[in-house]
Amino acid sequence: MFIASTIVMAGNGCAVGPNFQPPPVAAPGAYTREDLPAQTQATDVAGGAAQRLEPGGDLPGEWWRLFGSATLEGLIKEAMANYPDIAAQQAALRTAWDVFRAGEGAFMPQLQGNTSGSREQQSGAGVGPGYPGYITNIFQATVNVSYTLDVFGGERRLVEGLGAQAEAQNFQLEASYLTLASNLASSAIELASIREQIAVTNEIIALEEKQLATIRRQFELGSRTRADVLQQQSNLATVRATLPALQQQRATAEHQLAVLTGRLPSDAVSPDLDLSDLTLPADLPISLPSELVAQRPDIRAQTAVLHQASAAIGVATANMLPQLTLSGAIGGESLRFGNLLQPGSGVWNLAAAVGQPIFAGGTLRARRRAAIDSYDQALAQYRLIVLKAFQNVADSLTALDNDAQALKAEYDAVNAAKSSLELIERQYDAGAINYVSLLTAQQTYQQARIAYVRALASRFTDTVTLFQALGGGWWNRSDPGTLHAADARSSRVRH
Repeated sequence: MFIASTIVMAGNGCAVGPNFQPPPVAAPGAYTREDLPAQTQATDVAGGAAQRLEPGGDLPGEWWRLFGSATLEGLIKEAMANYPDIAAQQAALRTAWDVFRAGEGAFMPQLQGNTSGSREQQSGAGVGPGYPGYITNIFQATVNVSYTLDVFGGERRLVEGLGAQAEAQNFQLEASYLTLASNLASSAIELASIREQIAVTNEIIALEEKQLATIRRQFELGSRTRADVLQQQSNLATVRATLPALQQQRATAEHQLAVLTGRLPSDAVSPDLDLSDLTLPADLPISLPSELVAQRPDIRAQTAVLHQASAAIGVATANMLPQLTLSGAIGGESLRFGNLLQPGSGVWNLAAAVGQPIFAGGTLRARRRAAIDSYDQALAQYRLIVLKAFQNVADSLTALDNDAQALKAEYDAVNAAKSSLELIERQYDAGAINYVSLLTAQQTYQQARIAYVRALASRFTDTVTLFQALGGGWWNRSDPGTLHAADARSSRVRH
């Protein structure tokens, strides 16, 4: 871990305050109360393959490649390079790392060079009665040295907290990479789904228009009533009315993809991606529950926040104890600038000072209590993040199984609705049934096809959600801008 140097320094002497240890987490034996099937249900259509769960598997760093789409991969690569929030997070990480390195300067003596020159008139009264006044020049050049002994480890705790802050920012950046990739993949899948829904709706509109033309001809021949024509026109208008909402969803998804890739909505380029272009990952590596805490970047970031809060307790405690400072200066003093280095012009001093707070109106004690309260707050937030992490995984795993069942049911519903519509159309043309039956069959088929597309998209989207819930495999990837990826991977093992 890149705060290892801080820990080494802290071990060189006594440091007041708690020595931080990550809170123990009683990981469950399984993510869900009920046993999940080893694989999901399969449907003999594209995107309907069974998905096999592999407990203990390791998620690849570039999990989006499992969907087999070069278009999706290119979009994520573009987003990683151009999304402004990533650049902001990288800058924040560099800032935190520089602040940490600046804090390490407290362990070194502080040297400062000073030069001064003055010209002043002195009264002769200080020399003797009647002594005339005189003007004198005084030149000084000194090097001052000061060093505060970190007897109780206040500085070590401070730098330890700065290191934890940098580590928290590092994992916030990892979380941003994961969120960006997941949002982009989900948006691309949603856009592909909406396109297909629009295509299905246009097909249904074409069928409705064909049906309207048939009814009009039959009306002209006297076999259909004017009410039949009006009813079909109403049905056609109803289907057409669903298009604007879908087109708005498509525009919104395109605008979102543009922003995620660092473009303005006016520069949005709709990617050439259909659901049929995606491959549903068949083998799903599922991390063991005991490993999830070390893999989720949001948990790792909150662990570092908790570490920083722990170190702050030590800083507040040390501020209540004596502070020992050593200082000294060496240089020269002369009436002439050119004589500063001449023998006899040298000056020096040594000093030691001990400061002990005696009375501060309860400020120091209250600050220590506030630091403890902040730690308790961070600990409660840590526990909540852990609980939500396990909930995310559990929800995603159950969603996969339910998605597979839903797709099978929607596929069967589409086939049944199509067969029923074809039969009813023939019966209606033959005059065997009324128009209400035909209208109901048409609406059922339309709804079934739209629901099937949505069910298909849900399988892809919930797979993305699972990969995000498991941590995104950052430990198998070196993201641009993160620090000490190798140390981060090794720290995962130590956790």
